[in-house]
Amino acid sequence: QVQLVESGGGLVQPGGSLRLSCVISGFTSDDYEIGWFRQAPGKEREGVSCIHSSEGTLNYEEPVKGRFTISRDKANNAVYLQMNSLHPEDPAVSYCAAVEDPHSYCSAYGPVVNAYDYWGQGTQVTVSS
Repeated sequence: QVQLVESGGGLVQPGGSLRLSCVISGFTSDDYEIGWFRQAPGKEREGVSCIHSSEGTLNYEEPVKGRFTISRDKANNAVYLQMNSLHPEDPAVSYCAAVEDPHSYCSAYGPVVNAYDYWGQGTQVTVSS
């Protein structure tokens, strides 16, 4: 059974940083992709970034390019999202999600919500002074 557990959300001032963690378990191969998504109140869930578990190919959506960095820790089965220069429009519940046997979907299309099969419970990110 695939499970994803996020952590690292919290309250930060504008311009501050947070690092989100996603610990993954249950996959029997290393051919899967992890995506980070966020959903603000009253808005649809949107993609932020994604990475392939073993190849390391990655992608970012335009609003976070240059500010967020996705990385993987194969030894600990974890994927991280380092978020710097957080803006007042960044607050949301952040989710990690996974898709198995992705055929390089992340590098071709980025993090697309409907492409992912497994989801974590989410972690709240709040940006406020």
